[in-house]
Parts: sequence; structure tokens; C-alpha cells
Amino acid sequence: MRMTRREFAIMPAAAALAGTAFAQDAAPLITRAIPKTGEQLPAVGLGTAEVFDDNDAATRGKAAAVVKALLDHSGTLIDTASSYGDAEAVLGAIMAPKGLRRKLFIATKLEAPDDVELKRSLGRLRTEKVDLLQLHNVDDPQQSLSRFREWKERGICRYVGITSTYHRAFSALEAVLTREEPDFVQVDYSLDNREAEKRILPRAAEVKAAVLTALPFGRGRLFRAVHGKSVPDWAEAFAGSWAQFFLKYLLADPRITAVIPGTSDPAHMADNLGAMRGALPDPDQRRHMERFIAAL
Repeated sequence: MRMTRREFAIMPAAAALAGTAFAQDAAPLITRAIPKTGEQLPAVGLGTAEVFDDNDAATRGKAAAVVKALLDHSGTLIDTASSYGDAEAVLGAIMAPKGLRRKLFIATKLEAPDDVELKRSLGRLRTEKVDLLQLHNVDDPQQSLSRFREWKERGICRYVGITSTYHRAFSALEAVLTREEPDFVQVDYSLDNREAEKRILPRAAEVKAAVLTALPFGRGRLFRAVHGKSVPDWAEAFAGSWAQFFLKYLLADPRITAVIPGTSDPAHMADNLGAMRGALPDPDQRRHMERFIAAL
């Protein structure tokens, strides 16, 4: 059975859970230091893959509402890519008129170290520079970040990074991470998909690379797994919703700099951002979370 988060959220049990969620905005904000500079980054951001692909009025309206929710709840990080349909153009259209660019940490990705692709991305985002520029879908252990570093030296970006959400490419990603020592690395990582823990997270810590985690809900698998269930009593001390349960599992690993769940719903954005407030699960609770999900 396939079920979207929206369908999950309107179920009676989920509605009751939402009614008991914490008023977490008063709790201290969880931020993480970018290892190479010490700059603090709010630990929950926004991913745009498959949610802002179409540059139409409806999509721009949803994007504007989600970005407002992000900023209203102290978030700043938005991750996009030149290959995410019209996502860059959608973000540019909502940032530029309201002067939001200066309030946001914008990360985008290029498929190759190509000046034409870079110019196109900056034009669509309506900005002269981004905070993080990433080489997307690394699949060759010999790939170089030299061109990205040149752009960094010119002030086009403040940080450079690499990404992959393909486990077959993790050997290449690990090789490039080791040799190039980028500022950031982005991988898929969720409570039911922990392959990155074995090789990528340890190597990222060694080279002092910040870690962004894509697909923290396991492409919706985790919400389907807990269909019809309430957050267990033993997790209520740190999780006010299933989204926070899943995100806080990741944030409890100090090697994780930020999680970047995608959404086009401002209520879901606010719920996600609740994961950077309040307590995080301790190691024993994390192991309990792993056993709980594995048993479903």
C-alpha cells in the first residue's frame, strides 16, 4: 500500500497526535557547526526534489508558503539542483521580489563543473552567488572539485560539496571525499536506510566535511511503516510527531549537520522544523528506535 504523508496526516490517530505535539518553538534551537568554518547552521532544512519541479502559479504559491514556514520557524537551509526540473526558477521567483535571498542558506548542485550550467543555475535562482555548490551524483572516483574551488575563490559560492543517493556509487563518493576533502557531502540516510553509517559518515568526520541527509523519510517508506500507529510512549519525551521521530533519529548522530526533507506543505514544514527543538534520543533510545522500525 502506498500512502502519502498528507493522507497519513488526516487519519484520526495522526490528528490526535498532532493535537498533543509540543509547543517547541520556545525550546533552544538545535544548530550544527560546519566543520571547516564553525559557522552554525539550523539542523533542519528543506529539500526541493520532486516538490517544486513545475514553474506554475500553483507551485510558486506552495513554495512561497513553505519558505515562509521555514523562516518563521528559524530555518534557513534550502537544497535544490539544476536537474530538479524548474525548482531553481521557482525559488528564484519567490526569493527575489521579497529580498529573501539574504535570509537563506542556498545550496544547489551541478551535474558537471560546467560554466554554462552554473550561469543557468544562478540566473534561475536570481542571485550572483550561492552558499553551497555541490557536484551532483558523483560516480567516478577520479572526479575533481578543482573547478568548484575556482568558483569558490571567485566568491560565487562559500562552500563546495559532493552528493550521491546511489549506493552503487558510494565507493566513488568515498574516494572523492577522501582525496578532495570537500566542505560538504550529501547522502541518503534514514532510520531504515543506514548504509551511509558504514563508510560515508566516518570518512566525512575524518576530512571534516559537513553532512546533509537527503531522503530522511526513506522515500515515504517510514510513514507507510507506521500507518495507523501513534508515536510510542517511550518516544514522547523527544518526538511530538512521527516526522520528528524520524528526523531526530538522524540528528542524534553528531556527525549529521542538517536533514533536508522535501515538502510542499507549510504545515509539514513546520512539523519537520520541530525536530530541531527539544531533546534528542540518547544512544539507547536510538537502538530502541531501530528495533521498533525493524519489527514493523
